[in-house]
Amino acid sequence: DGYFEQVVRQCRYSSKDLQGIEFIDSYVFNKAEYVRFNSTVGKYVGYTELGVKNAEAWNKGPELAVELGELERFCKHNAAIYYSA
Repeated sequence: DGYFEQVVRQCRYSSKDLQGIEFIDSYVFNKAEYVRFNSTVGKYVGYTELGVKNAEAWNKGPELAVELGELERFCKHNAAIYYSA
């Protein structure tokens, strides 16, 4: 019993030249995704009432700048490790 909170961060690679990388940061509460950042979209998108409110606030705050940098810092930086595996 209780609550389940999860953040899932993904890098999706479509080619080895690093041009088609997509960074996705999903926020899940009780197995339902409520807000997501997608680097292709370039902003947060909410899927529930709470998620919409969070997305609106985060898109106006410093959270958006942090997420925009994650494609470079998290995905591109680790690409060689993923491709060698």
